[in-house]
Amino acid sequence: MTAHAGGATVTHRRHPLRALATAEFRQFWRNKTLVAMGTLFPIGLPLVTFVIARRDAGSTATVAATTLEMFALVALLFVQYYSVLSMVTTRRGEGVLKRLRTGEATDRQIQIAPGVPGALLTVVGSVAIAAVVYGLGAPAPVNAVPIVVAMVAGVVLFSVLALATSGITRNAEAAQITSLPVMMLAMVGLGSIRSVLPEQLSDIADRTPFAAISDLIALGSTGRTAIAPESTAVLDAAGVFGAMGAPLATLAVWTVLALALTARTFRWDDRG
Repeated sequence: MTAHAGGATVTHRRHPLRALATAEFRQFWRNKTLVAMGTLFPIGLPLVTFVIARRDAGSTATVAATTLEMFALVALLFVQYYSVLSMVTTRRGEGVLKRLRTGEATDRQIQIAPGVPGALLTVVGSVAIAAVVYGLGAPAPVNAVPIVVAMVAGVVLFSVLALATSGITRNAEAAQITSLPVMMLAMVGLGSIRSVLPEQLSDIADRTPFAAISDLIALGSTGRTAIAPESTAVLDAAGVFGAMGAPLATLAVWTVLALALTARTFRWDDRG
């Protein structure tokens, strides 16, 4: 198989997805803006938040949860969502997507490949952030499973949202505008924002995709959801599993909607 991704040619007969993902990663790494946005920004900003919060409140479970939440927001929006949106839109404009469909790779593999570089960087960033936060004395997570599930589900959902958004994005420059609704929707889900909203608006915000991710991270870190009152009982590791149902259902609904929207709007050619 010969695959072209952003000018790179990759030959790989047996594993087209691996070949495409490798080509996408090389192209990603050559873009210094995406590299900086995918490494320095998502790691640096949460760590600054952690240092400031730790100085004021000490290394508490809540500070750890807030730091992980900040990392998740930045990584999923800028490392995953925006980079996939930008790359897919650029590849379409260059005619690469259309050419790839003539090879051995399936449509699904072609759509998945642009999300691989961001996913790998998100994994590396997650490990780095966790090492710093917990290495500096933050209490160990109540249950690490919800945190891992939140990041994996978030990578999948925001990659699909990027594919859906690409259908209404004419070029890479326009992505700065078309990405705003998803970014605003995600930011509303931050625990710090939901906690100050009126009750009715907070209930709506609780059903946004990043709110579910935020609650999973908080459950794993502290044993409570992100906006639970201090008086709320802290769940143990087993109890956390029972509380994961609502946020997981929210993520599932959003993922199905994003997949349906992608199937309806995704374009392989600017003329199509």
